[in-house]
Amino acid sequence: MTENIFTLLTQEVRGLLAALLPDLPAEALARVQVEPPRDPAHGDMATNAALVAAKPARMPPPKLAAALAERLLALPMVTEATPAGPGFVNLRLDENFLRGQVSTVLKAGTAYGDSRLGGGVRANVEYVSANPTGPMHVGHCRGAVVGDALANLMKKAGWAVTKEYYINDAGNQVQALGWATYWRYVRTVTMDADAWNAENAERRFGVALQYRGDYLVAVGEALAERFGDTLMPREVGASELPPEETMSAFGPALERGWLVKTSWIDTCRETAVAMMMVAIREDLAMLGVAQDVFRSERAMVEAGAVEGAVSLLERKGLIYEGVLEPPKGKTPDDWEPRPQTLFRATDFGDDVDRPLRKSDGSNTYFANDIAYHADKVGRGEQLLIDVWGADHGGYVPRMTAAVKAVSDGRVPLEIVLCQIVHVLKGGEPVRMSKRAGTYITLRDLIEEVGRDAVRFTMLTRKSDAQMEFDLDRVVEQSRDNPVFYVQYAHARCCSVLRQAEAMDPALTAGLGAVSLAALTDGAEMALIRRIAAWPRMVEAAATAREPHRIAFYLGDLAGDFHVLWNRGRDDSTLRFIREEDPVATRARLALVAATATVIRSGLGVMGVTPVNEMR
Repeated sequence: MTENIFTLLTQEVRGLLAALLPDLPAEALARVQVEPPRDPAHGDMATNAALVAAKPARMPPPKLAAALAERLLALPMVTEATPAGPGFVNLRLDENFLRGQVSTVLKAGTAYGDSRLGGGVRANVEYVSANPTGPMHVGHCRGAVVGDALANLMKKAGWAVTKEYYINDAGNQVQALGWATYWRYVRTVTMDADAWNAENAERRFGVALQYRGDYLVAVGEALAERFGDTLMPREVGASELPPEETMSAFGPALERGWLVKTSWIDTCRETAVAMMMVAIREDLAMLGVAQDVFRSERAMVEAGAVEGAVSLLERKGLIYEGVLEPPKGKTPDDWEPRPQTLFRATDFGDDVDRPLRKSDGSNTYFANDIAYHADKVGRGEQLLIDVWGADHGGYVPRMTAAVKAVSDGRVPLEIVLCQIVHVLKGGEPVRMSKRAGTYITLRDLIEEVGRDAVRFTMLTRKSDAQMEFDLDRVVEQSRDNPVFYVQYAHARCCSVLRQAEAMDPALTAGLGAVSLAALTDGAEMALIRRIAAWPRMVEAAATAREPHRIAFYLGDLAGDFHVLWNRGRDDSTLRFIREEDPVATRARLALVAATATVIRSGLGVMGVTPVNEMR
């Protein structure tokens, strides 16, 4: 792992505090932190050590802060230690110590910032998990990017991460997909398409066609090529109805005089799901997302996982037959109380117990979700993180309660919510997809502005905040476009290094071992301080489960670099390459190379490709 100066200073402060207060409880030491002060003018770092130790040590915080500051001054990397506020100590670091971080970056490469914080804990990050009923759309995009970047971030911070996609291929929506696909098949085979328009089909089938997008045309054609006309519906009279004991093999169309076998709808559903998942994987690949595991809900249900999970809860005494109170907003007059199979969710923090079976005896979606999360626990996952749309926020308490129950509280479940994205062009909402019919597809978005712009932009706001994706702004070459601003900083770094190597390859050789004493300007030191903060940023963002912090950090890093670039334009003594001063040149080239390395490291977490030149 690479050096993290915040971790290093934290260890030093804890050691000095323990020597100063030998009887200080371990829990107080564990609360000691070192982090940047709120105001950079106060120093490079600040520690809360005196504040957290004062009470157990029975000492006034200012007195303890003064005693600790005196000891901190003895550290070789500390040049100032000043008590501040109610128990804080501000620290200013030796500039040679800070400059040494440039060499550390160049020796580590993009592994700079890697951490052991996660301790190798097995973390399952499940994201996207869209119903396979149509193409990926912009509503899925934000969760896909946030989940993928979070998984990358946690892996860099030391967790053993599995990226997972849960295929919701069971339930009413997928069954509706089967009927919609069957209609597309019929329209492909029949010579009288008008007779099988959507309205006529709904009347004959006795079902609503929820999915009418043109994306199902290809599925219908594939079925027609495979089965010919053997699955075509047949009009039957009352005398031709099948025996009562075989009626379950036919769908609702039979009541309307049309013979359609249930197995035909199952075949259409399976074909549609398989083809939709191929398209979904292709769309995710365009976005740079590749999950490690794809888990089928239907396969899990058919394997008896739901019954197994319910039995587990029964053995724990967490299942009972009961009657729920009317939901909020419903009165006793429009609520039918009935006995249900209930999970004692209130034992684990939920506000009401939750039904596991519907009135027809089938499982609720919640029962299936319990089984799925129990399956993840059974696979040995030690931390579960689900990335959901914000419209599922009300589902969080019951799901966290369920995971506590099935894991005996050993495996935490964390939910990251993603708010809706509004796409704008020319300041107006835009609908780009004719093929999908009603929404902007992910493919449309990527083809319009490019994968990197999509991924970076989706991470420029906290996931639970609504955002506007401005198609004009994300391709704009200006400081107001964070994608361009960061990429431009990397391209400038590469340009400087190319120019130096073209002048003399020796200038860029062995930069990790050059003297850095020439780096004394305030803008140079500001850039070095920002670079040195990268390992802590990785740990902080991973701990908070907030990958958007990486985008903010890179914007600040790019800003520091652009400031230094502009200083060199105004003051020739600060230019990166000065033929008359090869020592200063190599020191500055090392700083440029370190900057580019950290930008690449950050973009790698975000899943964005760094560019070497702007065109």
